[in-house]
Amino acid sequence: MQSKLRVVIADDERPARLFLKALLGDFENVEIVGEAENGTDAIEIIERTRPDLALLDLQMPELNGLEVVKFLRKKFMPVIAFVTAYDEFAIQAFELNAVDYLLKPVDRGRLHETLRRVHDRMEEDDFREAEVASLRAAVASYEANSVQPFLERIPIKQRDEIFLLPVSEIASVVANGELLNITTTDNRVYTINFRLKDLEARLEPTKFVRLSRGALINIQMIDKVSPMPGGLYQVRLTNNQQLSSSRLQSRVFREQYLKL
Repeated sequence: MQSKLRVVIADDERPARLFLKALLGDFENVEIVGEAENGTDAIEIIERTRPDLALLDLQMPELNGLEVVKFLRKKFMPVIAFVTAYDEFAIQAFELNAVDYLLKPVDRGRLHETLRRVHDRMEEDDFREAEVASLRAAVASYEANSVQPFLERIPIKQRDEIFLLPVSEIASVVANGELLNITTTDNRVYTINFRLKDLEARLEPTKFVRLSRGALINIQMIDKVSPMPGGLYQVRLTNNQQLSSSRLQSRVFREQYLKL
């Protein structure tokens, strides 16, 4: 008798997770062993539950699906299938390197094919080695070809007018539900309706760093960094704004900016 396929779902949008759970519920040989709403939780759940398959949303807070693959230790790597809206560069990278992907909205027939391929791969002695190699090649291919121009100005709507805020004047961007609060270097605050992960992708990574699931800061605005219990940091900006780092981003922040 074929054992059940143990699956983890990772997507920051609850309706998307519920939709995938409903589709997977139609397959008797599937057991959902965990679900995550961000990349940080996805790593923890995968390493704790050791699933056979992880369905990873390509775009998630803190760490996206590709970054989850980078941070996962090789011995914990399951078969990965990325779940994404149409992305030309991602699809090219996945198809070139034989990495499974599912386009949103996920089709039941395509999901069935993915589950069948996972069973086939797991019967191969070196499936984990091959999976890691394919995933890393796909990540490298995607990152090399998906470069978009970074934003220099952000359109801000005020009443019936729109003005362009230079990115260089932004001190921080903090998520507040479905909205983003942008604080400038001179403490003006503007609100836009946009997703933080989408804005982050359009900002130059050498100038902005994510402190937590809900906050980005301008690196040039950092005034002081204070260690906190649990390996966290309190960051004070030159406009006197203070923000705290999350557990995972503290590690990334420390490695990238607090070591010579």
